[in-house]
Amino acid sequence: MSDNTIVIVAGEASGDILGAGLMRALLKQRPDLKFEGIGGPQMIALGFISLVPMERLSVMGLVEVLGRLPELLMLRRRLIKRYTQTHPMAMVGIDAPDFNLVLETQLKLNNIPTVHYVSPSVWAWREDRVFTVAKACHRVLALLPFEVPYYERHQIPATFVGHPLADVIPGPLTLQQARHQLQLKDQPVLALLPGSRAMEVQKLAPDFLAAAAILQSQMPHLQLVLAAANVQRHQQLLTLLQSYPQLKIVLVLEQSHRVLAAADAVLVASGTATLEALLFEKPMVVCYRLSPISYALFKRKLKVPFVSLPNLLAGHKVVEELLQHQVQPQRIANHLQTLLVDQATAQKQRSQFQDIHQQLACGADVGAAKAVIEVVNQCNKEFGSGFKS
Repeated sequence: MSDNTIVIVAGEASGDILGAGLMRALLKQRPDLKFEGIGGPQMIALGFISLVPMERLSVMGLVEVLGRLPELLMLRRRLIKRYTQTHPMAMVGIDAPDFNLVLETQLKLNNIPTVHYVSPSVWAWREDRVFTVAKACHRVLALLPFEVPYYERHQIPATFVGHPLADVIPGPLTLQQARHQLQLKDQPVLALLPGSRAMEVQKLAPDFLAAAAILQSQMPHLQLVLAAANVQRHQQLLTLLQSYPQLKIVLVLEQSHRVLAAADAVLVASGTATLEALLFEKPMVVCYRLSPISYALFKRKLKVPFVSLPNLLAGHKVVEELLQHQVQPQRIANHLQTLLVDQATAQKQRSQFQDIHQQLACGADVGAAKAVIEVVNQCNKEFGSGFKS
């Protein structure tokens, strides 16, 4: 396995996108490469062998993970045993730091080059984890420019590669084309993206739908589009919609970019989808909710004033963030109504989104692949097996 196999472990839909882009860029350098580990449909379409469904790693919150802990620990032990025995060319952990950093540490101890793609939020909370990162990987690949100086202060090799989504969004799809494809009228559209994880949807979608119902009663021509990130979330949302028979809403599966392209405003769970909405230059309201215990622990360790990527990237408040008890239907509806009717407020967000987009669009897939090759070749001097094209 060591000659041409790279292990990638991705834990959710955003990691699948990053993994697929990295695979494409690496395959251009060396077409005989093989990839395995844990990944999603985009990676599998490129020939990736996923040992378990990616969904098994998608766990949200400090408390919520406890119910799945035995399964996750067993899976990690299985991967450690497999790859310390077969010794792949390299291992790339994409996000999922609680799972991947321990795995990376064990492989690194066995002289396997390790890269962590997507910086853990050590600059935001759990600062002590920066020492775990130092032990775990030979290089951190950062998607956000402000992350690299933090690692440099701790003498941890890190490379800013930009974000792959910034290189492809918005693409050629126009607002009119997206609305036509979704069979929407040329009237205001509100997009609802309640998350890609089961727990996110469970905790946010009811309030999203209640807020949408308030807005639709006030703005009868408002069109609502609800985006399901995958088949599992589609079924979850379909069941939930049975409690809102009065709501006129379109539920779509795996078309989040089309939904964002069609929208005038977006109601979105904090996470990668906020970056996607930013890159489409769509005014948004961001929400997030954890279990009470998880939130209390999270808030106590939080070291930054914001949680959403648009605000973190801007360095100041650009979009409204509603967290935990602030996630209330009427409050959500009030903020969204402002974005839908006040063009000055909406345009202020769009202008700042344009500036951020320019910073992030720098060929991330190629940059990440280049960094992985550098790590493998640097380790080659010590371990004796490099990346030969």
